[in-house]
Amino acid sequence: MNKIILMGIFALFVTAGCNAQSSDEKAIKETIIGFSKAGDKNDADKLATYLDDNYRIVMNRLFGSSEVSVMTKDIYLEKIKTKEYGGDNRKVEIESIVLNGSTASAKVSFVGSKMTFVSILILVKDGNNEWKLVSDVPVVK
Repeated sequence: MNKIILMGIFALFVTAGCNAQSSDEKAIKETIIGFSKAGDKNDADKLATYLDDNYRIVMNRLFGSSEVSVMTKDIYLEKIKTKEYGGDNRKVEIESIVLNGSTASAKVSFVGSKMTFVSILILVKDGNNEWKLVSDVPVVK
């Protein structure tokens, strides 16, 4: 009888852990999709809600450069506002999500008519339990 009770308690904890993980994964997917749609619509104000204050785009030899360059959140949002970036209708393909407590990484393809990027995104869960992007490391395909 004690084994049955212990197995039941164990199953309950495993189920609760899986539900929490799937809840976080769902929230992460919603954040990534919202981020993409806001950029596609050049809605810098909405886009800012998906980005942590420390957000950076790390571009390693992107667009023919031989260097690594880093773009801050403010510069990125300005490029969205001026329509230098964004304005496409991209399909979002989330290839994988790895959860690590209140941080996560995701490999995501953003397939658009103008350009296709495959990005490694780093997300953090903030004090309000909302997932925010803190880093984007894109590669042009």
